[in-house]
Amino acid sequence: MSYLTPEGYEKLRKKLETLKTTKRRKLSKAIGEARAHGDISENAEYDAAKDAQGMNEKRIAELEGKLASSQILDDTKIAKDEALIGATVKLKDMDSGEELEYMLVAELEADFAQNKISVTSPVGKGLLGHKVKEIVEIQVPAGTLKYKILKISR
Repeated sequence: MSYLTPEGYEKLRKKLETLKTTKRRKLSKAIGEARAHGDISENAEYDAAKDAQGMNEKRIAELEGKLASSQILDDTKIAKDEALIGATVKLKDMDSGEELEYMLVAELEADFAQNKISVTSPVGKGLLGHKVKEIVEIQVPAGTLKYKILKISR
């Protein structure tokens, strides 16, 4: 069982809905158009459209499985003063003095471009369970990161 934030769950649900409706219709139309070009045994357009349809159906099955085996986090039952999944953690890099902010999320929701890091990543794992004012040392492939937790919010 994996956990998702309410926003992450909704994002995956919308993606699934798009794949099942808009994308399926578009691929079905492409297959029909390719079929109209004649002999399908040597029709590259038909083969490509069928492959794309198969990939879409595979992605639909994957998303349905992930959503079925996920549970939405209930923020009201999670400690507010601890770095746990769903928390946004403001950090100070003890070496550079730079301030960073990450939201700790499930692997399915991780998106580094949006500062959402997985609780299974080295930094995510290293932050779990720590509180404000604690200094955390985290082993990463490039060495050791040293952060001070400045703020935790939900």
